[in-house]
Amino acid sequence: MSKADPPAPTVAAIVVTFNRREQLQKTVARLLAEPVDRLLVVENGSTDGSRAWLAGLSDPRLTVIEMAQNGGGALGFETGMREARRRFDPDWLLLMDDDARPCPGAIARFRQGLAANRWPGAEALAAAVRFPDGGICEMNRPWVNPFASPGVFLRVLAGGGRAAFHIPDAAYETEAPRPLDGTSFVGFFVSRAGAIRAGYPDGRLFIYGDDVLYTLGLTQAGGRLLFAPDLAFEHECGTQRAGAIPSPLWKVYYTYRNRWLIYRRAAGAWIFPLLMTAMLPRWLAIGGALPRPERRTCRRLVRLAIKDALHGNFTRSHAEIVALAKPGTPAPPSKKLRDG
Repeated sequence: MSKADPPAPTVAAIVVTFNRREQLQKTVARLLAEPVDRLLVVENGSTDGSRAWLAGLSDPRLTVIEMAQNGGGALGFETGMREARRRFDPDWLLLMDDDARPCPGAIARFRQGLAANRWPGAEALAAAVRFPDGGICEMNRPWVNPFASPGVFLRVLAGGGRAAFHIPDAAYETEAPRPLDGTSFVGFFVSRAGAIRAGYPDGRLFIYGDDVLYTLGLTQAGGRLLFAPDLAFEHECGTQRAGAIPSPLWKVYYTYRNRWLIYRRAAGAWIFPLLMTAMLPRWLAIGGALPRPERRTCRRLVRLAIKDALHGNFTRSHAEIVALAKPGTPAPPSKKLRDG
């Protein structure tokens, strides 16, 4: 590097983990084999030996944050981003789950792309995430906001469904970047400028939707988010049939509470009431194929999720939600909730 060359941008990777030691071991090994400057692991109170394994590592780039209890992925990513910025102030943050990791060479390609100005004006990038067998990982497929584009919205109304506002398979087969409104936290690169613009994920959400709300908030605030198909990630996760009831049942509460928040942010003040008028009857009738005790529990959790989302109530502990998800557990007493 000559005296005139600027310093290479610094990259801090953030991994949130809970009770998936074998996956975590693969991810940490892959990241430490890549040219990352820092690796911050948020250990979310695992009981499977993950914490002890991490304590035995000696790579100077590794920092472990030991959480007192499992705050879910949302609090993990909020904590990870806050601590990475406070401790290291990197030029770029890179977020992923413990069962996801960059494909070999992905970080080098990211650095090369920055040097070549391949993504001019971008404050954040979304990697192309596939399963280990090469198939596109649907849960990590980036998207555009259908409520912000009349053409996309009409395609959804015409029956296009999820495919109408998520990027197509063809986008993965080119190196050309394309603008997005949102993506997941697997293979999500966010610059210092993007993090300043968007702030931090909402750790109160526990799981589901924190990445959707964060990345949508970034782009709605004027930040430029691009899909970078040549930045390859793999996600070694299971698949879930579209429309399936989340399992275990406690996930129903977070799914629908946080989905309410997503729809409100995406649709805006005028369209949101109309959207929920159409959606609520479907939400309240889910679980028809479940045995009666589970069906009652499932629908009770949906009603509670709607109530808490409506009133901005994020005070319920995860232990309370898990207890309420057990069939036969009495519903919580009705009480007036503060608006938030």
